[in-house]
Amino acid sequence: MKAKMFRALLPLAIVFTMVSCSSDSSEETAAPIVENFSYSDVELDLMGRINDHRASLGLNELQPINHISYKSSEHNDYMIENDVVGHQYFEQRASNIKQVLGARQVSENVAYNYQSNGGVLNAWLMSDAHRENIEGDYTHFGISIKTNPNNGKKYYTNIFMKR
Repeated sequence: MKAKMFRALLPLAIVFTMVSCSSDSSEETAAPIVENFSYSDVELDLMGRINDHRASLGLNELQPINHISYKSSEHNDYMIENDVVGHQYFEQRASNIKQVLGARQVSENVAYNYQSNGGVLNAWLMSDAHRENIEGDYTHFGISIKTNPNNGKKYYTNIFMKR
């Protein structure tokens, strides 16, 4: 009798054990934050130019965040690898920045084939949407400038964030 009851309850005990040891699917693990990013002199120069422009308008200086620059760099890699220029997968980048850094607002500027930081900044300022990002109510930013090794053309991604 005990053996029959044991055999009947064994599958139930196994199921209970498996369920009680499984992780709660409603718990989300936070994506890791990228803390190290090496800026080139050209990237530092463009960040300085953006902040100089903001200062000329009486706006706050944007503080760089390495994680945002890393996400910008990933996007440049994508554009180079796929021979495209645009905001592909922006929502995923923005979602990551919101989750990892606690951002409330995120926007992005991209550019392609400018030979100087002055040229790309001027082009962004001549475009209403890009200028609004540069002059917007943001607190932090990140930037990446990469050169396509196949054709020597530069790709720019500049992401803005507000906490």
